[in-house]
Amino acid sequence: MTTRPRRTQRRTEALTRARIVETAVELLDTAGEGGLTFRALTERLATGPGAVYWHVANKGELLDAATDEVVTAALGAAPGDSTASPREGIHAVALGLFDAIDAHPWLAAQLAAQLSRNPWESVTPRIFESIGRRVRALGAPENTWFVSTSVLVHYILGAAGQNAANARAAAPDTDRAAFLDAVSTRWDELDPEEFPFMRAVADQVREHDDREQFLAGIDLVLGGIAAG
Repeated sequence: MTTRPRRTQRRTEALTRARIVETAVELLDTAGEGGLTFRALTERLATGPGAVYWHVANKGELLDAATDEVVTAALGAAPGDSTASPREGIHAVALGLFDAIDAHPWLAAQLAAQLSRNPWESVTPRIFESIGRRVRALGAPENTWFVSTSVLVHYILGAAGQNAANARAAAPDTDRAAFLDAVSTRWDELDPEEFPFMRAVADQVREHDDREQFLAGIDLVLGGIAAG
């Protein structure tokens, strides 16, 4: 008599929209966008396709929901406006997105698609609001808010996406220090007349920290906003 209610409760929980989206994120992380099919989803949830379609109309809606879920979690980790300076808040939002894109290989492409395809949906406004309210708090002139925020958002998503792509492209057994040393050495061997700049910065490549470099780029943008 007690077995049936428990089994029914577990099945009901598995068929909620939140559970479906959570499972979709898991599939995307392990198999990529191509591996996210309704067949794979229903198999992992141990249910029928009709139950999934009750909550999600199609794969596009599922991808949007998964993207929104991950981005909301990343932005939620940033401190509130009252507990941090605008610069600290922007750093926190940026690092949250940086880490999310690094952890979820499919996320960068989905964010790029949503920014260009449907920027009125929830993901784009969430990201712009998180950055934009802090740009406004910096005291930037109102007529620069959109441009300043757009530059920051595109830098954050582009740099984070490139960093994640670089990490995935490297062989699993690649030693980062040895790789950077090899890059530095090869740059230093370039023709001095054709590549004077590359030779000048070759030594800076060794042992640089990706996160520090990422934040340094944000500070360059913030410096320009302050100067303007």
